[in-house]
Amino acid sequence: MTLPRFYPIFDDVAWLRRMLPLGVKLVQLRIKDQPQDALRAQLTESRELCRAHGALLVVNDHWQLAIDLGCDWVHLGQEDLDAADVGAIRSAGLKLGNSTHDKAELARALALKPDYVALGPIYPTILKKMKWHQQGVEKLSEWRNRVGDIPLVAIGGMSTDRAPGAFDAGADVVSAVTDITLHDDPEGRVREWLEVCG
Repeated sequence: MTLPRFYPIFDDVAWLRRMLPLGVKLVQLRIKDQPQDALRAQLTESRELCRAHGALLVVNDHWQLAIDLGCDWVHLGQEDLDAADVGAIRSAGLKLGNSTHDKAELARALALKPDYVALGPIYPTILKKMKWHQQGVEKLSEWRNRVGDIPLVAIGGMSTDRAPGAFDAGADVVSAVTDITLHDDPEGRVREWLEVCG
């Protein structure tokens, strides 16, 4: 499988309204701590926006809602895997992405035959407190050898300047969050990303 090389992650559908028209073709919606009805509304609108723009929507964590709404992708972190019904996800025809940080987590992910594997944080990240220190681009090369043909996503502290190094080390896809959402000109930054990842 070949995925778009640029993979932004947003926490609200409002970001998708702004960024999909610029040419983003792969996007994750990662929403925490919202009531179920608000979550359903956000995911429903995101699904429709992505379909209208020919983009792939990846739903973080909320796998049951992703199934109910007929979404195409779900992303599960290691903690999410503990509670998720991967069989139900697969039976519904959804594709699956997994987060990994060490060899044990990678082995667990590979046993599920994921549609992509993410490694991070490649660089220090301010997004969330993590027990994992930065992995470094060298580990991408190691993961590249271990995952075979499965698309490999680099995440964590990524920027347009750092993306080429991640691709050179073996990443197929580079994911960004705060490099866009905290930027003075998020739209301009996304255009830069699309150029770097083109």
